Amino acid sequence: MLASSPTSSITGELSNHKVAAVFVSATEAQRAADAVHAELFLGGAQVQLIRPGDARTSKKLEPESQGIWRTIVVAHVRLGVFGLILGAVAFGVLYAIGPPFIVNSPIAALLVLLFFGTVAGLLLGGLVSLRPDHDRYVEATRDAMETGRTTVVVHALTSQQRSAAAEFLRAHGGEVTSTL
Repeated sequence: MLASSPTSSITGELSNHKVAAVFVSATEAQRAADAVHAELFLGGAQVQLIRPGDARTSKKLEPESQGIWRTIVVAHVRLGVFGLILGAVAFGVLYAIGPPFIVNSPIAALLVLLFFGTVAGLLLGGLVSLRPDHDRYVEATRDAMETGRTTVVVHALTSQQRSAAAEFLRAHGGEVTSTL
């Protein structure tokens, strides 16, 4: 675990905000990692150094022990339930407005809206689980390893912490990539 912080309401993860800063030399990267850790008061596990040939790259990029399966399940359940509730609310609003299909067949209309609301929530859960914002972050780190460069990875607990870390590492000469 990274720190005792509330988890994301959608993914159930502690750290949804990640920053990767690529440095030409390992010495520069180590200095930047030490500086960002000290200046931004980040916990020990929040700042990782990934060097070429590092065997623990995946764990350093995505350190949460629950892994992607927990994210997949939590995102689908939470967003599926949210979609179900949204479908019920849509039914209530439509029933109050009074279109003939809704008023004449309330059970069928309710079931249809619940179904489509749930499906929409599950599709959104799938999109969240794909983590498209993590692709650039992971690829930047892998590209750096292939070219012999070192990456400082920061697992921020808030978007403000992510922004501060990105700006700090950029000012120290890093090529910064971050998640949303």
